[in-house]
Order: sequence, then structure tokens, then C-alpha cells
Amino acid sequence: MDSVMPPGVSPVSVCSLLACSIQMIAAVLLMFRLGRQSSSVDKWILLWLFYDVIVHLTLEGPFVYMSLVGTVETSEGPLAELWREYSRADSRWLTSDPTIVSIELLTVFLDSVIGVLLIHAILQERYYRHFLQITLSVCELYGGWMTFAPEWLVGSPSLNTSSWLHLWVYLVFFNGLWVLVPVLLLIQSWISLKSLHALQVDDHVNRKKM
Repeated sequence: MDSVMPPGVSPVSVCSLLACSIQMIAAVLLMFRLGRQSSSVDKWILLWLFYDVIVHLTLEGPFVYMSLVGTVETSEGPLAELWREYSRADSRWLTSDPTIVSIELLTVFLDSVIGVLLIHAILQERYYRHFLQITLSVCELYGGWMTFAPEWLVGSPSLNTSSWLHLWVYLVFFNGLWVLVPVLLLIQSWISLKSLHALQVDDHVNRKKM
């Protein structure tokens, strides 16, 4: 089977990407089921949030557990195999690196809760929606920075960029999503809050004229 696959791609690679696809399909189904009354923009945001929470709970949650009771390297099971596959691009995930585990603890237990609350705020049109959206976006960006900045400062000895799959799919694409989307959410919150402020100013001016 390996002989018919592109260089660097293994059956485990294919299964890992398939697992990510299943997570996205689950997010799409949840978005259509729960967000059908939302605006077009909010549907896209809900899609991302469902995917974000699913990844945190079903993928990063097991990583935290494996890292607290041992390491990915010594663990067994499909999820351990998946993380061993990712560790081919970043070996820190294989050996329970303290910085990585600390970030993932916050990601699983804090970001997941904020994500669920934000989904509720969007669906129910709560006043605290953009407070949560900004908070979650900043948390995600900070997590990404603290995942890679310490590694870059010491010359990236744990990163393997020799394979296009490791570099462009595992490291750039998947980690880049958690940079690009939070930035877009921050911009969306900025625009929404600016519009709300303009309405309040107009209302105040109209009241003074009366």
C-alpha cells in the first residue's frame, strides 16, 4: 500500500487526515442542525466553533490524558497512533513536553468551555457574545504563539520540515487555521462593536435633538 502513496504519506497519515475530515463533517452537521436560523456570517462562525470544540475535546483531550499518565510514545490505541503520526513533524508531542502539555491543559479545559458558551451566546443572541469571541480568539492566538515561539528561539530542533506533509499539512495548515480564524473573528468582533457604538451615538444625538 505504501508503494502507491506519495512520498512521506503512510496509512497512518491517511487515517489521521480521515479522522480530521470526520470531525469537520460532525461540525457541519451540528451547524446545520442548531444554526439554521443564524445569519450567513454566524453560520460560518458556528461551523468553526463546533469544529474547534470537537478537536479540543476529542483530539487534544486524549493527548492531555496520555501525557499526564505517561507519554504518547508509551501509550497504545488509535489516538496514540494519531499523535505519534503528528509527532513526526513535532517531536515534543511524543514525550510530554511540559510547555506543550501546559498549553493543552488550558486549551482543553478553558478554550472548550469558552467555545461552548460562545456557541450558546450566538444561538441565543446574548449580549456577551463578542466578549467571549474576543476572549477565545486571544486565547487561541496565545496558545499558538507559546507552542512555537519557544521552539523557534532555540532553533526549532524538534520540528521536522523535510517532508511536504509534515511541513505544509501538519505544521502550517493545521496550526495556521488556529491563527487565521481567530484573527478573522477578532476583525468581525471589531466591526460589530464599531457598528453597535455608531448606533448608540446616533441614538444619543437624536435624543439630544428631541
